[in-house]
Amino acid sequence: MPSFVKNSAFFFYPFMKKLLTGILCCFSAVVMAQTKGVVAVVKDPMIDSLIAKRIELNLKPATTGGPGTVIPVRPGTTIVSQMGYRVQIYYGSDRREVYNEQSKFNSSYPELNTYITYKQPNYYLRVGDFRTRLEAQRLLNELRPMFPTLFIFREKINAPNLEPQQ
Repeated sequence: MPSFVKNSAFFFYPFMKKLLTGILCCFSAVVMAQTKGVVAVVKDPMIDSLIAKRIELNLKPATTGGPGTVIPVRPGTTIVSQMGYRVQIYYGSDRREVYNEQSKFNSSYPELNTYITYKQPNYYLRVGDFRTRLEAQRLLNELRPMFPTLFIFREKINAPNLEPQQ
């Protein structure tokens, strides 16, 4: 190989490496640049209508629950279900007796919700919406002198209202 080719290659290749590296760095900086503060939300318009329908249903004053369950719902309250505990204070096949027990309980504890469920052939009266078993056990111990047959059941409850009391 001639000597001028060796000498020019000696200067040419390092210069080309530096030039190509510089060009690639400039283009990669442009490619990686992003616009800041712009968020584009792409969603189906049905999502908004489903959310509005859910809010409408939750604010609707009605009764909820399965077949045979009567749950009073105050107007303007949202129904939020979760797993928790209730205390069963009565079960039997006489409908009048279960309503008598409910009124007896409501006169002593008006702040607790009562739930009557009918599963053939018995009516079940359960009270409270407790998040922990310990809370349900406290009520059970308090009710023991008034009601002879008490049980704690884990089931879906209505979450208690967490608004501060005035």
